[in-house]
Amino acid sequence: MDDGSLARPIARRIFQGYETYRQGYQKITLAARTRFENAQWLAVQEANAERLASYHHHVDRTTEDIQAMVDGRGIDGALWIETRASYRELVSQEYNAELFETFYNSVHRSLTNDAEVDNAEMFVQTEYPTPPVAPAESLTITYHPDRGIVEMMRDIARDLPIELEWQDKDRDIGSVLRSLPEARPEIRSSQGLAVEMLRSIFYRNKGAYLVGRLHYRGETWPIALPLLVDENRRLYIDTLICDEDELSVMFSFTRAYFMVHTNYPHALVDFLRTLLPNKKRSELYASIGLHKHGKTVFYRDLLEHLEHSDDEFVIAPGIRGMVMAVFSLPSYQTVFKIIKDRFAPQKNITAEEVKEKYHIVKRHDRVGRMADTQEFQNLILPRERFSADLIEELERQAASSVEITDRYVKIRHVYTERLMTPLNMFIDDADEEAVREALDEYGNAIKQLAAANIFPGDMLLKNFGITRHGRVVFYDYDEICYLSDVNFREVPKPETPEQEMAAEPWYTVAPNDVFPEEFRRFLFGKPHIKKMFEEMHGELFDPAYWRSLQDAIAKGRVMDVFPYRRKKRFVRHAARKA
Repeated sequence: MDDGSLARPIARRIFQGYETYRQGYQKITLAARTRFENAQWLAVQEANAERLASYHHHVDRTTEDIQAMVDGRGIDGALWIETRASYRELVSQEYNAELFETFYNSVHRSLTNDAEVDNAEMFVQTEYPTPPVAPAESLTITYHPDRGIVEMMRDIARDLPIELEWQDKDRDIGSVLRSLPEARPEIRSSQGLAVEMLRSIFYRNKGAYLVGRLHYRGETWPIALPLLVDENRRLYIDTLICDEDELSVMFSFTRAYFMVHTNYPHALVDFLRTLLPNKKRSELYASIGLHKHGKTVFYRDLLEHLEHSDDEFVIAPGIRGMVMAVFSLPSYQTVFKIIKDRFAPQKNITAEEVKEKYHIVKRHDRVGRMADTQEFQNLILPRERFSADLIEELERQAASSVEITDRYVKIRHVYTERLMTPLNMFIDDADEEAVREALDEYGNAIKQLAAANIFPGDMLLKNFGITRHGRVVFYDYDEICYLSDVNFREVPKPETPEQEMAAEPWYTVAPNDVFPEEFRRFLFGKPHIKKMFEEMHGELFDPAYWRSLQDAIAKGRVMDVFPYRRKKRFVRHAARKA
């Protein structure tokens, strides 16, 4: 078969590859309801990992088949141009054509990894910036209090596609309606009120979330109702969310992706953008589980931003890391992290091991305490936008990972991550009350990561950041490991004066040994900071505390993770019969 006649078969194989991937994706996603109804929390974690891995699996299978079609020869630019044209024709009638484009791009990059990005061969820019409008009735359902606001809430509860008995439906409806005036005092009566709810349910961890909009006399606000299951598998509403900042935390880049079924992801993201106008579309695509398309949208947004800005990429603020060379574009809230050619002597790790650490974070539940990342290969950025200091830094620290020409900087491997203020810098500049709140958040972050079977390893303040909502997030992953793999020990008591005066440990220390008592010595340089932290989280210096978490993990317990403050939760008294 000559190259000219290969274009359509290659295009068809990529199309089939995405179709097969999509079917598997939908099957896993649709089963989220069953896992929730049956309280199968370990199965939830397994399904998350399976769905995440399935994309690369289908890209790899498609790539292998195409390599066989061309007898192992490379595919030149002319054939890719023809293949792109054939593929565009195949997906032209698909509502989600932009998702097909992303899969095509992944296959293209897999087969031509060193090639420059070329819109003639790939879909660098989408051919479908405005997909067909989704039927409104298929996306949302609107409720009016014609028979009273209580009956309207009963209708919302009745329409839930969840087959569980309620713990106490009337109590929960009462809790929602009592909370509404405090949360939205602008709503003074039921006259003129409408509640527009998405038909899709958002499942994550142990929760299911109803999401929608409140409409009242020309004003619109978000609404979310988190649903949980009790130990007797009965359903209850845990709180009411109708504030943009609170909903933003629910859709944070620090949390696991939702399981949410929709045939109209573009329309769903459009809807969510009306609730969260400060969220980038790329983040919302990732949040609803389409993380690879989120990466595509991020890249397109970055290219557009570069066209409409003129600031330079610079070395990121904060203490420079021992493993990563990190830079940022001040006008774009993202950091770029490149693995250095050589690590500091105290870092006993390889580049491949660093990549595996980042893969652990990608696969694991981030419990609102670890930043999501996107991984790029051969990312090309304009040379003129790099500061001289940054060019010098990259040449010195990561020469094997960058190719620098007069026109561009090509980065062979890089992670992108949300830009945050390093915690050590925040504490240096904050007043005492803000410092106390940040330290409390820092301790909570460590505890919640540990309860989710993650040990940060290097817990210095500089390895944590603080978000605009005041949440403390871990973002330096090169020493991360599973908590269950760590041996938490007490520091042996010295038996001789020589042991007591020794500058180095006189006792044997294995690679996975950790001595929590020593955290006091190296985590905090300022005594008053150390004292403040110990008052709030002193148990973190006790090996027995860490071992108790390991025991819980070994018994298969899955922690509760709430994307809202615990004090917001409704008080549940003895349940009446619903």
